[in-house]
Amino acid sequence: MSAYLRFAAVLLLALVALAPAKAAEKRFLLATTTSTENSGLLDAIIPQFVAETGIAIDVVAVGTGQALEMGRRGDAAAILVHDRIGEDAFVAAGHGSDRRDVMYNDFVIIGPRDDPADLAGTSDTAQAMTRIADSGAVFVSRGDDSGTHRKELRLWAEAALDPATFGAWYREAGAGMGQTILTTTQMGGYTMTDRATWVKFGRKDGHVIVFEEDPPLFNPYASIVVTNEAVPADETRWATRWHEWLTSETGRDAIRAYTVDGQQLFFIAGDEEAG
Repeated sequence: MSAYLRFAAVLLLALVALAPAKAAEKRFLLATTTSTENSGLLDAIIPQFVAETGIAIDVVAVGTGQALEMGRRGDAAAILVHDRIGEDAFVAAGHGSDRRDVMYNDFVIIGPRDDPADLAGTSDTAQAMTRIADSGAVFVSRGDDSGTHRKELRLWAEAALDPATFGAWYREAGAGMGQTILTTTQMGGYTMTDRATWVKFGRKDGHVIVFEEDPPLFNPYASIVVTNEAVPADETRWATRWHEWLTSETGRDAIRAYTVDGQQLFFIAGDEEAG
């Protein structure tokens, strides 16, 4: 190597050493439910948060049970889920703090248009669940410990029914909401879904909402900041900024503004009740 090239190489190394380190990217991981992703809500509101704060969010959309477990392990800095019993236990155990109500919608039961179990003729959710079981019509469960699956199991219990005793008509998809809806339509069966994912879902294949608008189908969502030493302090700070933005008027307005085909899919806790 010539003296000139050696000098140039040394100069380059010196300049690199003297150059200010690139600022670390502001980024954290949010564990949330498949419904917030499948419905399109996160795609609508996260860019607004990023534009305002410069903080990027990596989203992992799983069932609520898995999201809570990610928080317990410290694999996520914030969670957005929908299972109040699980949320309260999570915070009580010291895994999270400052649980805040964010928004709500409701669950619906979808089925074939001809409704072979005649759910449209029922007066309450317990009767609807009983009629499905009595008819032996195919019912596809999420079967994934999601908030929707946990809610479904409670509804069976409230109807004095136990899925462990069900026959082959009861199927477990072990999948997210979108895939479960697809399986249901392919099998000509029934399932329970959050309304937002159903409205957003494109391939309905002759399926319709056959039961809705009963108080037990209320579906609230909450935000929690994870408290775990495995989460870097910076990520906790950025996750807290998201948590506060999501429940601020700016965040609430972003949620209210999200519609599909002119239909608002999520409502703010404290706003006029759904239905």
